[in-house]
Amino acid sequence: MRVRREWPGAVELDVTTEEGGVRALAYPALVGRPEPGDTVLLNTTALAMGLGTGGYAMVVALPDRLPKDPQGPGHLVKARYTPLQATVLGADEQGSPFHEVLREADSLDGMPVIVADLHSALPAILCGLYGAHPPGTARTAEDPAGGTPPRVAYVMLDGGALPAWFSMSCARLRQEGWLEGVVTVGQAFGGDLETVTAHTGLLAARHVLGADVAIVTQGPGNLGTGTRWGFSGVSAGEAVNAAAVLGGRPVAALRVSEGDRRERHIGVSHHSLTAYGRVALARARVAVPELPGDFGRRVTEQSAPLAGRHELVAVPVNGLHEALSTSPVRLSTMGRGLDEDLAYFLTSAAAGRLAASLLTREPAHADPRDEGADGGQ
Repeated sequence: MRVRREWPGAVELDVTTEEGGVRALAYPALVGRPEPGDTVLLNTTALAMGLGTGGYAMVVALPDRLPKDPQGPGHLVKARYTPLQATVLGADEQGSPFHEVLREADSLDGMPVIVADLHSALPAILCGLYGAHPPGTARTAEDPAGGTPPRVAYVMLDGGALPAWFSMSCARLRQEGWLEGVVTVGQAFGGDLETVTAHTGLLAARHVLGADVAIVTQGPGNLGTGTRWGFSGVSAGEAVNAAAVLGGRPVAALRVSEGDRRERHIGVSHHSLTAYGRVALARARVAVPELPGDFGRRVTEQSAPLAGRHELVAVPVNGLHEALSTSPVRLSTMGRGLDEDLAYFLTSAAAGRLAASLLTREPAHADPRDEGADGGQ
C-alpha cells in the first residue's frame, strides 16, 4: 500500500493481506524495490511466532516484476542453498581487488578487537570508545585521547540476522561516521566488505578498511534456548580465539543486566560465563565495570571465575552515562532502553573505554603473539 521508510539496503512497507494490514521488509538487492500496487509474496514466520526482533513479514519476491539476473561481480554464495541465496564479491576471493592484500595477511598488528554477545552492544561500545569526543566533534591537544578519533570497523557474525541491511543502527552509524565500515562474515552478507570467515573479516577490517579497532558481534536477533550451550552468543568465545591467533588484542564485553526478567541473565549473564569461561581458549582482557552498590559487587563476584583464563580489568563508569547520551542511534536491548537497563549499556561502554586505553598506552603495531606479550594462547 505504501513505503513507510527506507535505509541503505532495506525498504519498510505497509502491506494488505487477507488477514489485514502488516509491516513488511524488503531487501531490494535480493527481490527488487517494491512500489505501491505491487503484489508481494511474504514470509510471515516472524509475525506468526511473535518474534521480538523486527516483527516484520519478509518480502520473498515480487511475482509480477522479478529482478534482473545477477551479473556479478563475485563468486561467494551466502545464505547458501536457500531460495534467496545471494552471490557477493568476497574481499578475500581471487577476483577481488583486495585479494593480494589478504592472501598473505596474517596479523592484526596488535589491533584491539572488542567482542560482545548481542548486536545491541555495538553503539554503546562505540560511545565508550569515543568518550566525550565522538566523530564530528572538536578535539584539542589537551584531550587525554588526543588526535583524531580511531577508525572503527564492525565485523558482523552470522549468529543472528544474515543481512547487515536489517540493522538500522549499522546504517546510521555508517552515515554519521561512527563506523569506517561493516564486514559481514560467514553466511552473513550485505556489508561494505564480504569475507568467508571471521578471521578474514578481521584481517579485512585491519588491512582493507584501515581500522584501528574492530568490534565483533552477531547481527540483530540473538537465538537462545535457555540451555548452557544452545545460544548463538557462543560465537563470542570463538571470536576471542580468532582475534588472538591473528595477533590482535581481544577485549571481552560482558553481558550484564539489571532489568532482564530472566534470572540467568541478571548480573553477569551465563552467556558471557560460558563463551569466555569455556569457549575462549585465548587470553583476553575482560572489562569489569565498577558499578555502584550491591549490584556492582554482584557483577564483580560473578566475573571472578573468568580470572583463571583472562585478565580482569576494573573499568570506572564515571562519565559513561553522558557518553551514552551522544549515541546517534536509539539504545535498546531486548526492548529495554537506556534508563530501563542502564547496567547493560554501561558495561558495554566500559569495554569501549578499555579498548581506547589500549590505543593510548600501547603501540598499535605490537603483535601479542610475540614471546612474552599478552594475548596469546
